[in-house]
Amino acid sequence: MATHNALMKLALLSDIHANLRALEACLAHAASQGVTHHALLGDLVGYGAEPGAVVERARDLQSRGAWVLQGNHDALAVQPPAEVRQIGDSTAAWTHAQLDPGQRAYLAGLPLTHRSDSVLLVHASADAPSQWRYVQDARSAALSLDAAAVHPAVRHVFGGHVHHQCLYYRGRDTGLMQFNPRPGVPVPLPRHRHWLATVGSVGQPRDGNPMAMYAVFDAERLQLVFHRVPYDHPAAARAIRRAGLPAFFADRLETGR
Repeated sequence: MATHNALMKLALLSDIHANLRALEACLAHAASQGVTHHALLGDLVGYGAEPGAVVERARDLQSRGAWVLQGNHDALAVQPPAEVRQIGDSTAAWTHAQLDPGQRAYLAGLPLTHRSDSVLLVHASADAPSQWRYVQDARSAALSLDAAAVHPAVRHVFGGHVHHQCLYYRGRDTGLMQFNPRPGVPVPLPRHRHWLATVGSVGQPRDGNPMAMYAVFDAERLQLVFHRVPYDHPAAARAIRRAGLPAFFADRLETGR
């Protein structure tokens, strides 16, 4: 897990779920925000109809300096379960078959975490990255922040996995607080506190709004902005149906639930 030079503006994109249209819309929006770095926080594939194209886009971004992490659906696509026990397993075998050996090897080789200056990136929780624990309340956020504290310089933990946008922070003399951000409104993240953000899902929002989610961290101003980005989600849903994948995943893109 390497440490690199100081960031400027970092686009944080997670849970793309083989939705190329949503990814391209977020990348275009990020370019309009003056982004200088990109981080893909896992779950490149799963659920959606274009896993190969999304993996190739991730490889292209990585070749130009982006940081790319592995998520649980990436691991499932490399080694699908023998039987489907939960909804997350239902597209793993199909995704595996759509990827060529090089793409599967790429997913298998992705790291679970990445650290750069004050920032720690992880798909799920920093306390046990390979166990894919959900950071969905103050207690689970505290566990992740406690684990990140082994790196004294880390003040900002960014992840995905839960498909919702949320921010948690801890002061010197207070417990963990939860903050629900508003899209497009900068949130100061001063270094005297510890911060954890879940940046939402690019390719499969679940809050009743079908617009794609991502966030931008300005490392110079110490600000985080959560964004919602419109894209052609009906076309992404049609692609899922054409691929013969469960209709539930197409319905979810159309409703954002």
